[in-house]
Amino acid sequence: MGFFVTFEGTEGCGKSTQSRRLDAWLRGHGHDVVLTREPGGTEITAQIRRLLADPASRLDATAELMLFLADRAQHVAEVIRPALEAGRIVLCDRYCDSTLAYQGYGRGHDLAWLEELNLRASHGVVPNLTLWMDCAVEVGLRRANHRDGGPGDRFEIEPLEFHTRIHRGFAELAARFPERIVRIDSEREQDEVAADCLAVVEQRLARK
Repeated sequence: MGFFVTFEGTEGCGKSTQSRRLDAWLRGHGHDVVLTREPGGTEITAQIRRLLADPASRLDATAELMLFLADRAQHVAEVIRPALEAGRIVLCDRYCDSTLAYQGYGRGHDLAWLEELNLRASHGVVPNLTLWMDCAVEVGLRRANHRDGGPGDRFEIEPLEFHTRIHRGFAELAARFPERIVRIDSEREQDEVAADCLAVVEQRLARK
């Protein structure tokens, strides 16, 4: 089997940047890598991503959850599981932990129920390693607003309290799963953050 790394965090935490940097480094050193993301990691689910991100989409909280789960089921079946079975390294920008943090801590869905849904939607595929890109909520939102140059997507425009609950969710998940989830301080310069991400991944790959 391959090696599955996920990147998690609140809005503007730098996970997308760092997943791309790690992908480039690993490829440059001869590794067979798949870089993907949720939602929208397949041609089919790209439409789900647009719907979920659109501020004009007035989605019920349960409808929102089910769209994320549908996206994941297709993504794992079409991209993640085949790549892992082929022995490749998979880097994924968001995965099951985001569902727990956003739809559980953020939206208020029952966490035990979400864990069961995650298990089913992910076909039981669990990351070998999760890099939690941790930054203060206010810092991340400033970055996200600066990056987008507009009003932001459906999640970025949520009130500060929503994002604070999500941050707490990621912190509690890291405390629950310390062997899998590694906190990375992402408020530092990008090069420092990238060096930390790489060091953790190399250490885990050496253990494999």
